[in-house]
Amino acid sequence: MSDLVFVLNSGSSSIKYQLLHAKSGEVLASGIVERIGEPDGKIVHEAGDTRLIREGAIPDHRDGLRQAFELFNDTGIDLKTIGITAVGHRVVHGGEVFYQPTLINKEVLETISRLSKLAPLHNPANVIGIESTLELLPGIPEVAVFDTAFFHDLPAPARTYAIDAKLAAEYDIRRYGFHGTSHQYVSEQAAKFLERDTTELNQIVFHLGNGASASAIRGGRAVDTSMGLTPLEGLVMGTRPGDLDPGITPYLMHIANMDLADIEHLLNRESGLKGMSGVNDFRALGKLIESGDAAAKLAYETYIHRLRAYLGAYMLDLDRVDDIIFTAGVGENSVEVRADSLSGLERYGIHLDGSRNATRTPGIRRISTDDSPVTVLVVPTNEELAIARAAIDLVD
Repeated sequence: MSDLVFVLNSGSSSIKYQLLHAKSGEVLASGIVERIGEPDGKIVHEAGDTRLIREGAIPDHRDGLRQAFELFNDTGIDLKTIGITAVGHRVVHGGEVFYQPTLINKEVLETISRLSKLAPLHNPANVIGIESTLELLPGIPEVAVFDTAFFHDLPAPARTYAIDAKLAAEYDIRRYGFHGTSHQYVSEQAAKFLERDTTELNQIVFHLGNGASASAIRGGRAVDTSMGLTPLEGLVMGTRPGDLDPGITPYLMHIANMDLADIEHLLNRESGLKGMSGVNDFRALGKLIESGDAAAKLAYETYIHRLRAYLGAYMLDLDRVDDIIFTAGVGENSVEVRADSLSGLERYGIHLDGSRNATRTPGIRRISTDDSPVTVLVVPTNEELAIARAAIDLVD
């Protein structure tokens, strides 16, 4: 049986995709469709040594994926005949219903759509991505892999909100957690790097991208995570605030005359680093800080403050920490974030090696000293590979 999988990650305004072999991880082609719905859309497609760029309006996700398929044809790959065994989809919210990779049928797709109320920025785009590949690649099994799955079995105290119990049960209100595919993948890769079994390790993972989350993992099982019912809770993010006094919502409704749609837009699109500094890209934030911008400096300091707060909480929760893992765009690339979030923690067994931290090398790397009781690692995430392997395992 072929292990060739087409993986689709359909976001709110972008689409990432890969065609890869699940067993070896070899990528035959990959790409990203950006700025969907805007006049200056862009697709970057890579296949082997060929790199194609297409610019222009991309009205919606369906058109973006259609154009991406044209670029596959332009590089000599016919997705309908190349022998794809499965299509794997990243789906953000599985609610209480989905906590394993799931073969997609009409009922599953309808349920994912209904769960959009819990992830309004993400699940609708996931549904469109699934509908599009069902049309473009008919007859190929499609598998949904859920961001929330790894955190489904959080201990009851960690997943429970202190609100009316009947109301919570009726409307499935609990901490779900997100980025689970990434947290699980990098924690397992770290264990292999350390030549340990995951059951032996207590780990803290920081997945730091435009969306950001932290997790505490004991013996391979997640015991806490920063995101909650929705991807809004927890760490400061690019455009989302993270932890927020829930009283702010009614306050803004009464005092600022904002309606619920206004507040939802504020919290999802105009908060976090962007809300505080005007930018949500860490490179742009760094330039502002260098120029002496006080708002950018405060935004960065708030970001680090929240990181350290979660680190401290999870260190207590786990009692013993074997390794701390940084992953995703900011986690893998920002020397300053790693250094500042772990500074002054030698008394807790965390000894960062400044030279290792500043050295950029591919693959997993240790950035703590050799004698540090807690190992600190940078582990590149590969959600596409994890999704491909989950899809193949289910179809097989």
